[in-house]
Amino acid sequence: MFLRRAAIALFAVPLLILPLRQPVDAAAPPETRLLRTPTVSATKVAFTYAQNIWVVDRAGGVARRLTSLPGGTSNPHFSPDGSMIAFSADYSGNTDVYVVPADGGEPKRLTWHPGGDSVQGWTADGRKVMFASGRDTWAPGNAPRFWTVPVEGGVEEPLPIPRGYQGSISPDGRRIAYRLNTSWDEERRNYRGGQNKAIWIVDLDDYDLETPPWENRTKETDPVWLGQTVYWISDRDGVANVWAYDTSNKRLRQMTKFRDFDVKSVDAGAGVVVFEQAGYIHELNPENGQTKKLTISVASDFPWMMPRWEDVSNRMTNLAVSPTGKRALVEARGEIFTIPVENGDVRNLTQSSGSAEKQPAWSPDGKHISYFSDASGEYSLMIVPQDGLGQPREVKLPAPTQYYTASWSPDSTKLLYTDTDVKVWVLDVETGQTKVVGQEMWMVPQRTLNPAWSPDSKWVAYSARLRSLYHAIFATNIETGETIQMTDGLADAQWPAWDASGKYLWFLASTDFGLSSQWLDMTRYPFTTTFGLYFAILKKGEPTPLLPESDEETGVPAGRGNPAGPGGGGGRGGRGGQAAEGGDQPAPRPQGPVTVTIDADGNDLVFRTERAEASVGV
Repeated sequence: MFLRRAAIALFAVPLLILPLRQPVDAAAPPETRLLRTPTVSATKVAFTYAQNIWVVDRAGGVARRLTSLPGGTSNPHFSPDGSMIAFSADYSGNTDVYVVPADGGEPKRLTWHPGGDSVQGWTADGRKVMFASGRDTWAPGNAPRFWTVPVEGGVEEPLPIPRGYQGSISPDGRRIAYRLNTSWDEERRNYRGGQNKAIWIVDLDDYDLETPPWENRTKETDPVWLGQTVYWISDRDGVANVWAYDTSNKRLRQMTKFRDFDVKSVDAGAGVVVFEQAGYIHELNPENGQTKKLTISVASDFPWMMPRWEDVSNRMTNLAVSPTGKRALVEARGEIFTIPVENGDVRNLTQSSGSAEKQPAWSPDGKHISYFSDASGEYSLMIVPQDGLGQPREVKLPAPTQYYTASWSPDSTKLLYTDTDVKVWVLDVETGQTKVVGQEMWMVPQRTLNPAWSPDSKWVAYSARLRSLYHAIFATNIETGETIQMTDGLADAQWPAWDASGKYLWFLASTDFGLSSQWLDMTRYPFTTTFGLYFAILKKGEPTPLLPESDEETGVPAGRGNPAGPGGGGGRGGRGGQAAEGGDQPAPRPQGPVTVTIDADGNDLVFRTERAEASVGV
């Protein structure tokens, strides 16, 4: 089927500024989120938002934009006296170090090297800016090290430390606390691999090394000084929170105990600690351990805040076809559309630029379309008439998270989907009731459950890992809860698909999967894993569809001549010799209701599994 090109447009409204739930004074702008990398002085807080630096009073309020040049800015840091702010920016096509007066003025560029320079803070006397750069590195792969550059301009000088990524110099200028190396995934929660290192505290006179208590390879980032105490971000309790280590008495403390969103960045100055969490800026009092969220509003003439038409025809994803093939269903830029094959208009079913709608699915009876929406703040399931004329119905889902692979049952009464916790869910469309019918044993980056409905809407087949990390095919009866392991686990089996007759369950399986069972096992890289096409016969006594075939001469029936002449009109044997009368016609699709029967004796696998002539390499 060929779809004619359709220009899809949607009306964009503000995405980054979220209004308060309660009515506010019309003269006051709403509170703003997505405020990044805060820094603090005695009277002000500075932060980045919308690729610029902003300042606001310590108590919060309406922020004032400090920079406005084209290009992104990052990592602002107040000077020790609060008069200047150093930051990184790519104003000239390269990320370099700049300084700007805290009260406003023209930014001054301090570095000109073609490599990227990431501002880390200031020297104790406020005369130099410290930054991390991969220039002239002592380590392999352009790993960064620390440099300083005079605030008045001049030649950059390296610190006598061969490697450093994030760091801060102590107020007395004698020590530096720093994070040694970068990480390939800064946002990966609870990573415990070799890229994690402890925070190092080094004396710049004698290079004596001190390390705060560290175990279990937790992720430690963004160290800053306040007096003799080092504050940094650690996920040693499962969530990235602010921790503190007093170098005078060697005391380790957990300063915040968030359980929802990670702390993303932290800085300190003027007797307090500021940090970013859940898109807000918080202030921490180190004396009593109390934190408070600053209420900050950002208002300006942002071009991306202006309503506009956006062509999203080149951003379509999650495509599907209507049951009759008359229209296509697509997701594009957080909206759900249907597109006609020949006649009619493109329909935007959601009209909701302020929220994200995704994973659309069309019911087999053609009447409804489902999708997931975060308009309420958490993802819910939405069901809307396919013509878009009715109001969508919202179904609240338990344990809100991210959801994937929604599909309707063939009888259009249930929905199947998976989630971030690698569970397989079934939802009753009429009642909204949900239940878990399957779950993955291991959490790995690839999502391989790939659930599928049986043609009678009573079974769900999916692929899940065993303790060997090989996949096996499972089938669960959604009415009784019975779960049957369909493959023995000696081969890696994935991608189950039910035969339309309900007699067979098809899947891909590999018998040379061993080195690929662990997703990060690099010994598998030189080798190709091959998968063959297999099927299981579900009911005892059911013949295989792959019986040998042979074309045999059956003779001409008595009383009938040979209309084809000598040598023509042979019959097709092997399947009843019907070809002589009816010709080679494909077997008709099953008519009427289909009932799937799976015969299993206890826990023993009794399914006959055969391989079809097909394979694929990955």
